[in-house]
Amino acid sequence: MWAAVWQSFLKQSRTGRGRLNLELVMKFVAFERSMQGTGASRRLRNSGKTPGIVYGGVDQQPQLVELDHNALWHALKKEAFHASILDMELNGKETKVLLRDFQMHPYKQLVLHIDFQRVDAKTTLNRKVPIHYSGEETSPAVKVDACLINHIMNELEIACLPADLPESINVDLSGLKKGVSLNLADITLPKGVKAVTHGKKNPVLVSVVTPAAEEAPAADAAAAAPAADAKAKKK
Repeated sequence: MWAAVWQSFLKQSRTGRGRLNLELVMKFVAFERSMQGTGASRRLRNSGKTPGIVYGGVDQQPQLVELDHNALWHALKKEAFHASILDMELNGKETKVLLRDFQMHPYKQLVLHIDFQRVDAKTTLNRKVPIHYSGEETSPAVKVDACLINHIMNELEIACLPADLPESINVDLSGLKKGVSLNLADITLPKGVKAVTHGKKNPVLVSVVTPAAEEAPAADAAAAAPAADAKAKKK
């Protein structure tokens, strides 16, 4: 059945302190697709389905699949669907996959094609995940000095095993102070996760900008100093 082929559910696991952690798991059902080509894909879309492919894995061939378009459209709106390990059910068997790519129609609300990659539990993944910032409104930089906070990076490329892949990187900005930026080295990444910076040793994540009203008097004072020295020399 095509109805309700996408599911979101919560896994509960207890920590050492007895508290419950909630982990969002995305699960979807895919169906084998035997027909391929432009004409076959057009007919598939006209019937309310989206063509796709699943590739990767050790000694496994690419698999053509089809999915319910409306369910897929709504799933793509969820951040977790883009940044999490997904459970794909195909022919009654579940496989761990990642969303790798999808193509949209230029102006219609239509998903033309979607790609998934099989995940090997022992193979390190490289993946971009979103950065979620919080607490900046209560930081001394904002609350006391009325500084402006600029988010320089909103996603971070990471390397980790599938079991360690986080849905997002959460960064607390409540400690920001005037004149001090936040760099990658200033945050703690989840266990098993390493940042991939492509040669940039310590990129800036967040900058703190002093209000223009405070910068103007400082600039005026700096400009006035040479003028004062010139007058003193004339005397």
